Amino acid sequence: MDNKILRKLFLGFIHIHILHHAKEEPIYGTWMLEELRSHGYEISAGTLYPILHGMQEDELLDKREVNVNGKIRKYYRIGDEVLREQSLRTV
Repeated sequence: MDNKILRKLFLGFIHIHILHHAKEEPIYGTWMLEELRSHGYEISAGTLYPILHGMQEDELLDKREVNVNGKIRKYYRIGDEVLREQSLRTV
């Protein structure tokens, strides 16, 4: 299989994994990196953060900034639009 196709599949799995955890509770980048690595995904912060930002722009995730020990941490949770779509499909 072509490397381009494998990359698209890999990124699709990453998106699904992020949405799964963001539905359960708010997530943040460093935690998500560790979670993905625990499942064998070799991913860098330079790959993950643009994915999170893109998912936020696409309204798949909502972002909230919290001051944690003097540093701003960005928490992501599944977007309201995604939840609405999901609830419409389960009816």
